Amino acid sequence: MKNLVFEQQINANREKVWEVLFTQDAYGKWSSAMNEGTYFEGDWSEASTMKFLDKSNNGMYNVVEKNNFPQQLSMKHLGWIMDGKPEPQDWEDSTVSYFLESNENGTLLTVKVNSLDEFVDFFRTKYPKNLELIKQLSEE
Repeated sequence: MKNLVFEQQINANREKVWEVLFTQDAYGKWSSAMNEGTYFEGDWSEASTMKFLDKSNNGMYNVVEKNNFPQQLSMKHLGWIMDGKPEPQDWEDSTVSYFLESNENGTLLTVKVNSLDEFVDFFRTKYPKNLELIKQLSEE
């Protein structure tokens, strides 16, 4: 496991950044850096399951461990979804957390990923692009 940290200063308040992160329309725009056409199913409430799917009904699913609007949202990765069917994985303590901190310049968005070694390159390649898109959408 590797702990990865990504940060982006955004000239917008936390509520606007939160909206970009966790509403369907904006999520589909910034997550395109990972996979074009990605969308989610779920409501982001604590203990709920969130599904992140592509146009072929493949993706992954997580459980929301903490939702503290508009400061933090944390999830644990549980497994893949193939042809719409969950396939649980033993991903140990693989997690992703979003932290939104107000400051004099707007919001500092910090994303912390506890990643399995085989996904480190994916996150290091994709997350900086995600954060740039989140910044653009939040500052519009």
